[in-house]
Amino acid sequence: MKTKMITVALAAIVAGGTAVAAVPASAATVKAAPTRCHTTDLKAGFATGDDAKPEMGRTGKQTQAFIWFTNKSNRTCTLSGFAGVDMVGAQRTDGTWSLVRSSKRPTKITLGRGDTTDFSISLLPVARSTPQKEKFVPATFLVTPPNETRHFTLKWPFGGQILKQDGATHPGTYLNPVGQ
Repeated sequence: MKTKMITVALAAIVAGGTAVAAVPASAATVKAAPTRCHTTDLKAGFATGDDAKPEMGRTGKQTQAFIWFTNKSNRTCTLSGFAGVDMVGAQRTDGTWSLVRSSKRPTKITLGRGDTTDFSISLLPVARSTPQKEKFVPATFLVTPPNETRHFTLKWPFGGQILKQDGATHPGTYLNPVGQ
């Protein structure tokens, strides 16, 4: 009986030219989910603390470098997936090496204003005595946040050289998803 009375009352209001929309009180307080971070929302760099530096002198064993993204915008945003990373070499013969992705599954990272996340790059350093054609000497890294087209240009601060495997199916140098 109560439902029938409400229906009659709503019909009378609509018939009178006024439309009514019922919105639960809880729906009014729901915030929109954050959208993805754009290159312009972020700043980026290499982690250079003593515990974050790759061991470039430890040849024949993998080491890791870390690149961070900090949200410099006034809004919360998300990152999910892999950054694009192109290493530009210092030697005339190096060219540019686009790093392949690991098999790790990405997760969504939410960054509030000023929050930072990072991702790792696994590297396979080689000795200085390695023949030039077998080594890649990094100079700069072109780092593109996930799902973006504009990149950051970061100068390689660590020295050393990497075993050149830019054509390998499973190289010893590759990148991991953001947040890992």
